[in-house]
Amino acid sequence: MTRRRSPLRTIAEGRYITLVEEDGWEYVVRHGVTGIVIIVPVTDDGKLVLVEQTRTAVHNRVIELPAGMVGDEVGRRAEALADAAARELEEETGYRASELVQIGQGPTAVGVSDEEVTFFDAIGLRRVGPGGGDEHEDITVHEVPLPELRAFLSAQSAAGLAIDPKIFAGLYLSRVMPFPKP
Repeated sequence: MTRRRSPLRTIAEGRYITLVEEDGWEYVVRHGVTGIVIIVPVTDDGKLVLVEQTRTAVHNRVIELPAGMVGDEVGRRAEALADAAARELEEETGYRASELVQIGQGPTAVGVSDEEVTFFDAIGLRRVGPGGGDEHEDITVHEVPLPELRAFLSAQSAAGLAIDPKIFAGLYLSRVMPFPKP
């Protein structure tokens, strides 16, 4: 059930986000975006496909699941979530899925943003390109065998990279459990 919103007051507006106040609470709204998609791509031979890219807000390179914004470009304002997931998967990783299945949805940062993410399982992956993102991105693709994921993430963290915890949420939602109990 969605509660009725009181009027929003704009505090500050940038090119991509607006800081608003509602009922005494301040939060961020992103312009022209209808959602965020996160893809959980596991190859047929059991490798999780992750991406690494610089995230300015945290001043670091981050290991994360492929993801992207929905409806953020002219001509794609009415883009379906699954279409955006397919586009982002191929653009960032070079993989195409034969099927994308929605496995979860929810808010990302409930105290500071109205954004919601939708998770998709990527089924039937095949490599169709190099990945690496578009001309504005510098993405490194990692294909990590699931039994080696814990060691890989630990090594990346020890090397100073940040690990996006949405990796674990995506694995949980997709029922991929690479971390056996000790």
